[in-house]
Amino acid sequence: MSYASVYPLVTARAVARPFTYEVPDDVGVGAIVSISFGRRRARGIVVELEASAPPGIAVAPIDGVAGRIAPALVELALWLADYYGSTPARALALVAPEQPARRKVQAPPADRQALGGEDEPVELTPEQRLAVDRIVAGGGPYLLFGATGSGKTEVYLQACAAMLGRGRGAIILVPEIALAPQTVGRVRARFGDNVAILHSGLTEAERRDERERIANGEARIVVGARSAVFAPVANLGLVVVDEEHDQSYKQESDPRYDARTVAAKRAALEGAVAVFGSATPRPESWASLERLELGGRVGARLPAVSIVDLRREAGYPLSAPLLAELRRLELDGGKAILLLNRRGVAPALHCRACGATVRCPNCDVALVLHSSGELRCHHCGHDEPAPTVCPACGSADLARLGAGTQKLERELARDFPALELFRLDADTAGKPEELTATLRRFAAAERAVLLGTQMVAKGHHFGGVELAAVVDADTALALPDFRAEERTFQLLTQLAGRSGRNAPGRVLVQTFQPDARPVAYAARHDVVRFLDEELTRRRDLGYPPYGHIVSVVAAARELAPALTLLDELRPGFGDTTLLGPAPLLRIRGRHRAQLVAKTERPRAVAAQAARLLAAAAPAMRKAGVTAVVDVDPQGTL
Repeated sequence: MSYASVYPLVTARAVARPFTYEVPDDVGVGAIVSISFGRRRARGIVVELEASAPPGIAVAPIDGVAGRIAPALVELALWLADYYGSTPARALALVAPEQPARRKVQAPPADRQALGGEDEPVELTPEQRLAVDRIVAGGGPYLLFGATGSGKTEVYLQACAAMLGRGRGAIILVPEIALAPQTVGRVRARFGDNVAILHSGLTEAERRDERERIANGEARIVVGARSAVFAPVANLGLVVVDEEHDQSYKQESDPRYDARTVAAKRAALEGAVAVFGSATPRPESWASLERLELGGRVGARLPAVSIVDLRREAGYPLSAPLLAELRRLELDGGKAILLLNRRGVAPALHCRACGATVRCPNCDVALVLHSSGELRCHHCGHDEPAPTVCPACGSADLARLGAGTQKLERELARDFPALELFRLDADTAGKPEELTATLRRFAAAERAVLLGTQMVAKGHHFGGVELAAVVDADTALALPDFRAEERTFQLLTQLAGRSGRNAPGRVLVQTFQPDARPVAYAARHDVVRFLDEELTRRRDLGYPPYGHIVSVVAAARELAPALTLLDELRPGFGDTTLLGPAPLLRIRGRHRAQLVAKTERPRAVAAQAARLLAAAAPAMRKAGVTAVVDVDPQGTL
């Protein structure tokens, strides 16, 4: 018998350390074991073998071995816990998720969730060939930069083929489940059943089956959202992060990892090549990664962009120029993609008499009105019938503020009956099979409009799209976030890229701020100038990539205990520059506050925050306070 350090997969910070157990001689690092832990049984991961037991400690044996993961994934998880200020157990649970018992044999989900693929081109452009050769030769990480339609996906596929020829596997990450059907279809068209799919839209049984196919080598290429970065691919040769600019790669629950950073780390640990692709890269990637540039669109020009100044338009959300373009499609045929970055019928219900807005009782946000007549909170899920009178003053003079996707869908159906309408937002994209069916129908339609939130701007490649329109470009600009201009520019440029792939393209951007920097640069497709100016601004302000932000967010039923915890943590950070603590919006009935550190050493600060929270865990439990560490948060500060 031997001894091993085992991390129990429990969430409590107070026991965030390894424990020694006796193990059979054939048990190594990465074994998933069943153990007795306190008064209960738990799963654990062997992270290290020990020569002897700690002195004076009666060491218990493990109860059994339930499975194994690669030692490289153990190392990745322990690094992730340290870098993001989480616990090793929570990070290890990402690479060794609990597997439900098998109940039936079912077809792989990609059979139902894949769109059609494309034929391999007769030849690559010189830029594509150079990029493939550089990737296959090793090195990196690389930034694959080129306009929308410049052939980035073909580079990924060619690099995957080369890695498979060497007996190595690949992971292709996409930012949203909504993008998985198209990417899976294109990859399966080239590699058949050698492809697995992983994302949160699968059932637990489907995820188990896909992980088994990956682990036993039946599927050597994995396509999925951010959690697919932990897929058990043996002999990994390539990790692709497509649309690398997208904030969806950031996990919003503990551990709050960034799949882009984790992808680079995993590639480094396993001797693989990491490739980050985008037509609108993050300033962080533009400044730090070696670039492989593809140039302009293959076989077509980027579409012209027209700015519609809403200050001079009577109609909203449909301006006169947008109405004219839609009438042209209705008469002549063709497709359009319309972006409106709000779900529901209206973002809020407002009383004209007293000025009150109907708000969520659990969260400090306005409720969104939906076509069902319900008001719904998009943070906690609370819903209630829309009132007929103001809850605050009793007035019946209630007004709907703004427009959402459901309201716009109704207006389009009324005004353009010949256009087939498809809506794509978080309310309609919950079930992968239904999402795939919607996208297939849009691809096959002759006169159609795809209407939706941000997800319609992300990577979709549909033939016959003649018009792309941003209904309200100002939504993201209004956010209190230093990335607001970057994200507005990315959104506008990405949506423009959905138009004119194989037909003359037109782009309309409706805005109340036509002279805003991101709007002006997006209208010219001037990515390089925007990024260079953005990096100058970031350098002056000490924002990423020239500095980092680490926040500690505390939550409690009342605000005072959360603020007290953060005040007590402050001295433990030494001479690190700190801001706060300051209150945040209440979410799900819990008051929140945050302490923000600006630093050039994010890993050290996050690790120190984790140690401070572990020491404070008993007092936090008594006070009913929870806390999480967030490195380079992607939301508002």
